[in-house]
Amino acid sequence: MLVLFTDTDTDVTPEVAREYGYKLISMPYTMDGKTVYPYEDSDVDFRAFYDALREGSLPTTSAISAQKYEQYFEPEFQAGNDILYVHFSRAMTATFDAMDEAVANLKQKYPERKFYEIDTKGITICSYIICLEIGDQYKAGKTAEEMVEWAGREVDHFATYFFADDLKFFKRSGRVSGLAATMGTLLGVRPIIYMNEEGKMVSKGTVKGRGKAMDKLISYLDELGDDIKSHRVVIGNTDAPELVAEMREMLIEKFGSDLRIVEVTTNPTTGGHCGPNGLGLSFHCTHR
Repeated sequence: MLVLFTDTDTDVTPEVAREYGYKLISMPYTMDGKTVYPYEDSDVDFRAFYDALREGSLPTTSAISAQKYEQYFEPEFQAGNDILYVHFSRAMTATFDAMDEAVANLKQKYPERKFYEIDTKGITICSYIICLEIGDQYKAGKTAEEMVEWAGREVDHFATYFFADDLKFFKRSGRVSGLAATMGTLLGVRPIIYMNEEGKMVSKGTVKGRGKAMDKLISYLDELGDDIKSHRVVIGNTDAPELVAEMREMLIEKFGSDLRIVEVTTNPTTGGHCGPNGLGLSFHCTHR
């Protein structure tokens, strides 16, 4: 039997995991001296988390250990199952070095077992949209090899563009290339950030004001979108429901009511890097 895994940095929740057959690996964050493993320690209260950021909390994140990965994977190998792990970008973290160590250790104990992985070269909604596509294939009975082959062709054809409302969070994390972290505090200027084909976040340029930032996201979908009605279009947000509602209306007006729009709130581990009131789109594209 093949068992799917993903991690909470892909925005997959326990409810979505159950729908598509995923098992969840919890990626931790530390805030106000407390380390939290989302959905393992407790359910996620998104509003409370983002309100804490608004009030001045600045979370940090850390990689999980090889031992932690073994705790997730070994029961499946013991049960005679193979694993396909659809995860966020290797280029963004050292945690997958620990994963590699764990898999190498387990393969010595269970040499007959197979471990597959799909690097979505993204995080949050960029990974989420790919997880759902893989989930569809898993439910349809595709093999691990078929899904990995599909990912090799298609991962670079899912784009993500978003803007952050306050760049002090990115300034602390240093996660965005080509970004002057002070620019977002100047006269309402908002940088547009995207996931490139290396799986890194890169600044694409700036616009002034939320309205123009939202228009810019729509323009990227219009310019780069490929067969978008055969795929989902994901609206991601860091606790900005009013912006989500406005973006949904803009998308329907521009592309029609038959667009498969999915709305997602960014997981707290990643949201701590973005800060509250951000918005993004992920969609099938000609290129990222």
